[in-house]
Amino acid sequence: MNQLSNKKRQFLSDMSLLFVAAVWGGGFVAVKGALDTMTPLVLMAYRFIMATVIMYIFLHKKIGKFSREDLKNGSIVGTILFLAFAAQTFGLQYTTASKQGFLTATYVVMVPLLYWILYRKRPHHKAFIGSALTIVGIALVSVNKEMVFNIGDGLTLLCALLFAAHIISLEYYTKSMDVLKLSFLQLGVAAVLFTGTAVIFEPIQLSLSGSELFSITYLAIFSTFLCFTVQTIAQKYTTSSHASIIMSLESVFAALFGVLLLNEVLTPFMLMGCTLIFVAILIIELDFKFKKKP
Repeated sequence: MNQLSNKKRQFLSDMSLLFVAAVWGGGFVAVKGALDTMTPLVLMAYRFIMATVIMYIFLHKKIGKFSREDLKNGSIVGTILFLAFAAQTFGLQYTTASKQGFLTATYVVMVPLLYWILYRKRPHHKAFIGSALTIVGIALVSVNKEMVFNIGDGLTLLCALLFAAHIISLEYYTKSMDVLKLSFLQLGVAAVLFTGTAVIFEPIQLSLSGSELFSITYLAIFSTFLCFTVQTIAQKYTTSSHASIIMSLESVFAALFGVLLLNEVLTPFMLMGCTLIFVAILIIELDFKFKKKP
């Protein structure tokens, strides 16, 4: 990929991240189905253990050995990833897959704001307009018929903030670290943390039904091993803000799969909120395109 022009690298990165968004959209449905019979931490432990093992089997020669600095960096990124998925998985117990898909996409606005806080680089004023629209959209998407903010919605917003931090951390560490090593370490650290917390807080489930095994396999191979490896590689050739814009399209796929496979219904309020969130995403995207012009 280093032999390609910057334009071609950017295009391949965008297409790769679009693939990630589509697979993650289906992942909401897989997690929702598995949570009907499995506890959250056990489900995530199986998911990340399987993904880590599969990645090591196929890529251990390219991954190679780790330095102390590699282990430190991978532990930081993996811990953020663990916290994000923990918040998301617990939140999905109390909300729908389509609603969580849209709420998780709010990290597209959080990324430039968090980047500003960390690096003292103020984003364009359109980022603030996008943020205001997103907040209104979140309010419309998150309330139910009784206009009550669900605890699952709150956990999902926390997960969105953590995913924003994860995207920024990947952009930072891929500049100085091999992408395959970072991808493997973040999965391994998340697997260890999920396994440890599952043993402490939940009953261990050793036998799995056919549907549970299918959901775990999909999540491990596609949503975890492939997606995080592709995301880590792609973010070496693009910015965190641009990556978040492309990957936020997972909300579209999550809603589509939720309606088609789980018979979920999008209420008028949710449709209005989703429209505002999409408008905010477009504003942010246009903002960054304008900033690239001389």
